[in-house]
Formats: sequence, structure tokens, C-alpha cells
Amino acid sequence: MNQLINLTVFKNFFKSSNAGGIILFICVILSIVLANTSASTYLQNILDYELGYESDSIHLKYSVLLWVNDGLMAIFFLLVGLEIKREIVEGELSSPKKASLPILCAFGGAIVPALVYLSLNTGKETASGWGIPMATYIAFALAVIGLLRNHIPASLKIFLAALAIVDDLIAILVIAIFYSSGIEITYLLYASLGLAVLIIMNRMNVLNPYLYLIPGIFIWYFVHHSGIHATIAGVLVAMTIPTNKTNVESPLEKLEHALVKPVNFLILPLFAFVNTNITLESEMIEGLIAPLGLGIGLGLLVGKPIGILAMAYICTRLKISALPEGSNFRHILGVGLLAGIGFTMSIFIAILSFNNILYVNEAKLAILGTSILAGILGYIILLGAKNSKELLISNTDT
Repeated sequence: MNQLINLTVFKNFFKSSNAGGIILFICVILSIVLANTSASTYLQNILDYELGYESDSIHLKYSVLLWVNDGLMAIFFLLVGLEIKREIVEGELSSPKKASLPILCAFGGAIVPALVYLSLNTGKETASGWGIPMATYIAFALAVIGLLRNHIPASLKIFLAALAIVDDLIAILVIAIFYSSGIEITYLLYASLGLAVLIIMNRMNVLNPYLYLIPGIFIWYFVHHSGIHATIAGVLVAMTIPTNKTNVESPLEKLEHALVKPVNFLILPLFAFVNTNITLESEMIEGLIAPLGLGIGLGLLVGKPIGILAMAYICTRLKISALPEGSNFRHILGVGLLAGIGFTMSIFIAILSFNNILYVNEAKLAILGTSILAGILGYIILLGAKNSKELLISNTDT
């Protein structure tokens, strides 16, 4: 009987929307603890161990760390791409009226943090990290807002999800354009041919989503060797998979549902574990108040909410769009703070930004600390916003 109860509890936990975030957080704590014990050397040796195959014509032998960051994370980006396409075709980004506010707020929430970072780091070795505070980790942000349930309008969660998806798209473009190097045209042409095959399959109404993954693997290989970051291949493949506006499950939705649990319960926790094994040193703690740490901290904690709040104010005053139904500007401030939870994408950009491992670890520590603080402050602001009548603007007012 006790075993049956334990099994039920176990199943209910994995069905919970917060389960992935909890597992990821545990992996972060475990990684940091191990990195500051005698086990750190063994862990680093595992991450540096090379796996794969290599010959004169095929180069697929990389460290475990690189396989996670360039290989498994391509699957995460595939899922992100599927979510973006679904929202564009049938969701919150499917019409100008629905899409205008989250799109414009996402741009405000990306540009202002980057400017905050650059204002502190221009002319310094750390200037290349300007993309770090631009990103939002949607899973943690939605997990925090999910804790509020009946304390906030339901429309606010939809707004945050749409904003974070656009935010992901901006981050993807930033990685592709600014954090790629040494473009190899030949490999890029090969990748383009693979993409053309997928587009033809789409036009021929090939409905088995898994058939798209076979050319997708080759596209990943060619993109990886082209100089553009390999994870972009996941997004490109996602954009070719068919979907529809009906209630019938589309190939895109079928693949999205198949990927959600592996990504949330395996890939992201593994990414967090291998990338947060930070050995804490006095220089890193001091780095939190250096331009690098301050740029990330202020960018996420101040730049994000200011950019989102300012853009929301401008949009409503110019009657470009309306605030989510039943919400006010205090709600938008709270959402802006939750958008300051950077984590996965921010850490990913930090890895691409610096060759100096000390800068990378300082950035990771700043991201972790700021994200926790942003989540707490966002929760407090939104919890208190339910009784706030000031600056109340509903869809009917505009």
C-alpha cells in the first residue's frame, strides 16, 4: 500500500508543471556543491572526455561538455522553435492585435538590458557579453507565476509566455548573428540544401514529424561546421514541420508533446549540471560588483522590467495595443521582473561570449544570483498587485 502511495506521489510530481524547474534547481545546487569538493577534478575529467568518431572527412569527436552544449541543446532549440512556430500560426502571435504588445515589450526587455550592460562594460574585455542579460528562461518564469494562480489575471500568464517566446527568438537571432564566427560558405550551402529538402517535404504534405529529423541531423552537422552555432539548426528544422489551426493534433504538436518531457527532465537539468560546476573563488565574488557582474545583474534586474514597462506604457498611450485583460502596470512590473530570470539562455550566451573561464564563471554566478532575486521580487510585486487599483487599464479602456 505504501509503495502504491509513493508511486502515485512520484507520478503526480512529474505531471506537475513545476517538476522540471525543481529538478533543474536541484542539479544546479548539486553541481555547485560537487565543484567545491574533492570530486571537482573527477567531474571535470568526465566533462573533458571525448566521445564520437573522427576521420579525414568526418569530424564528430568532441568532449562530453560540447556534446551537451552543441548537441543536446539543439534539441532544446528545436522545441523552442516548435513553440515559436505554433504561437505564430495559431497562438498569441497569430495576429497583429494579439502579438503587438508581447513583441514590442520583448524588444524593450532585450534592448534596454543590453544597453545597461554596455554602459558599464564598453571598452573593457567583457564588452562582448552584452547579449547575456537579454534572455529570459521561460520555464522558471512561468513556474513562479504559476504559484500565484488566482492572485493574478489569467491573461497575464499568457502574456508572459508570449513575451518569453519572442524573447527566445531575439536571443536566437543574436546568437546566430553576433556569436558565430568564421563562416564556412560550403557547409552553409550544404545546410541550405538540407533545409530545402525539408521545405519540399512540407509542401508534399509529409505528416510524419520524425521523418524531418533525419535530414535535420545532417543540417545540424553542416551548421555546426559552418561557423554558425549548431543549436540554430534546431530552430531551422522546427520551422519546416507542418502545423494547422484545427483541433486535430498536427505533426508539429505531436513532436512538441514528445519532446517536452525529455527536454525538461533530462536535457535542461543536464545542461544546468555541466555548466554550473563553478568553483567559488574570492575573485569571482569580487566580480559580482565589477562591471561584468553589475552589467548582468542590473541588466536583468533593472533593465528588463524598465524596458518591458516603458514599452507597455508607450503602446497603451499610443493605442497600439492594450494591456492583458484585468491587469495594470504593477502587474507588468512584476512580469518584467520575472523576465529577469535569465538562466539557460543567459548562461548559454555567456559561454559563447568569453574565452576566459574566470569571466564565464563570474557571469554564471551573476546570472544565478540575479535570477533568484528577480524571481522573488517578481513574486512579491505580483502578489501585492491584486489589490492595486492605480493605473488599471483593461482591454476595454483602449
